[in-house]
Parts: sequence; structure tokens; C-alpha cells
Amino acid sequence: MTVAGFIAGQRTEHRVPHTVACRVLEVSESWFYKWRRRPGQPTKREVRRAALAERITHFFNASGKTYGSPRITLDLWAAGWQVSQNTVAQIMAELGLQGRKPPRRRKSLTRPGKRKAARDLVLRRFDAIAPDVLWWGDMTEIETGEGKLYLASVHDAFSRRVLGYAMGERHDASLVSASLQMAAATRGGSVNGVIFHSDRGSEYTSEAYNSLCD
Repeated sequence: MTVAGFIAGQRTEHRVPHTVACRVLEVSESWFYKWRRRPGQPTKREVRRAALAERITHFFNASGKTYGSPRITLDLWAAGWQVSQNTVAQIMAELGLQGRKPPRRRKSLTRPGKRKAARDLVLRRFDAIAPDVLWWGDMTEIETGEGKLYLASVHDAFSRRVLGYAMGERHDASLVSASLQMAAATRGGSVNGVIFHSDRGSEYTSEAYNSLCD
């Protein structure tokens, strides 16, 4: 049985509307009606094309609905199908299947500032022997329904515990400063001798942040 025949049979046998069956099988209604108008006895070409449409839909869904015709064609070739990329692209258009481009690689959130950064006191080794020996901080960009949100955090390298954090609409020195102030408060306010490590972003190398560290 073809995909179109199955959809038609659902309405006849189970009173399932064509719209619902098409949505469940993730095929477009225009594709279904096109095949429905075909003669009762499909040709070999039509049977092959229907089977090909089913395999294309399968590989498309398996990719998380991200693959376009070039990648789907490679999957079909690996499965033994002899088909051109143009044919795959045509069938995908009939089915309403469109791959998504992978997201652009996000540029680094924090960029090196103009001021000279402090030297690396830990030489990229983050295995602290006790609490409050070494802290490290970072900033993360979070996409929300209302726009971008920035999260600055401070962690203890010994326990990996988050000691302080701050969120805001801008990634600046005040945001990372707030996270450090919270971390100090978490440890009782007296944190003399603690080494703080971060990247060399302008927020962390700013005069305001370095004054706070002092």
C-alpha cells in the first residue's frame, strides 16, 4: 500500500480526516491530493516514487528535520537507492520537507580588552587542594523568548560549587562584579588570598573589576 492509499484508507475505514492523517505522517496535503487523483492502479514508477517518498520522510525525521536534499541523497545511496539529488529535492518540495541550516558558530562572548591582563597564576591547572584557594569565573549567553540574557558565575575549583552568579541584559563589568560580590558574601565576606581566574575578556580586565578584586 502506498502512503497516499494509507491516508485515503484511514478516512474510509476509521473516519480520520485527510488533514489529520497528513499531519501525523508529516506529508503535505497538496502532495496527498496530487497522488489521490492518479488512476486506481499505480504504475511501477509511481510505486517506486511513493516508496522513495516514504524513505525520504524517514531519513528527514531521523535527522531531527535538519537534513536537506544533498544529505538525504547520501543516506539513500548508502541504503542502496539509485536516485539523483534533483529528484530528492523535488520530492522533498512536494512533501513540504525543508532542512534547517545549522546555527552559526557563536563568536566568543568576551573579547580581549585593551588593558594588559594579569598573568596566569595557576598555569591552566584547576585542581585546588582546598576550598577558597582558587575560584574561576565565566559568562554565558542564554536565548530567551524576550531576548538575550547574560549569566555571570563564580565557581570554587575545589568543590565545583557555584558560589555566586548574576544575570542581566548586558555583559559588562558590573555584571561580573555582582557575581564576584555574591561569591564573597557566600564565603562570609573574608576571602583574602583567593586566586580568581577568568578569560581575558574586557569585562574581567576592566579597571572596575580589578579594583573590586583588590
